[in-house]
Amino acid sequence: MPAALEKAERYRLLNEPGEAVSICEDVLAVEPGHQEALVILLLALTDQLLDAPAVAAKAQQVARTLSEEYDRFYYQGIIAERTAKAHLRRGGMSPEGVYEWLADAMECYERAEALRPAGNDDAILRWNACARLLEEHPNLRPTIDDRREPQFLE
Repeated sequence: MPAALEKAERYRLLNEPGEAVSICEDVLAVEPGHQEALVILLLALTDQLLDAPAVAAKAQQVARTLSEEYDRFYYQGIIAERTAKAHLRRGGMSPEGVYEWLADAMECYERAEALRPAGNDDAILRWNACARLLEEHPNLRPTIDDRREPQFLE
């Protein structure tokens, strides 16, 4: 297993995520629930978001199977962040839509940060990267809600 997963990671680094996905699926066929294989699979799927936006749904399915709550939140954040970046590069989505993906990512990172293992700052670093992306693209703003009358409790 370690050699196969090392190969899958190498294919990801060579920008061949399809091969990495295939290897991870082979590993998971032999050892269902293998956490490292699931993470590499999820990342390899998100590597394809620019060309195949539909893989986000499959990546979300994989994220839900991760055994640690921290990992589930962290990788859901990765999926949302990479989806936002893919839409930003590809175009075709409103600035408000891209903002919503980034806001979702940041919320996931906040939840992960609350659960993080000691010394693990990954969620904080990813949150900061999203905040900087929003600063760099001031056109990415939330949708302005319809004006509504405030509802007062009696």
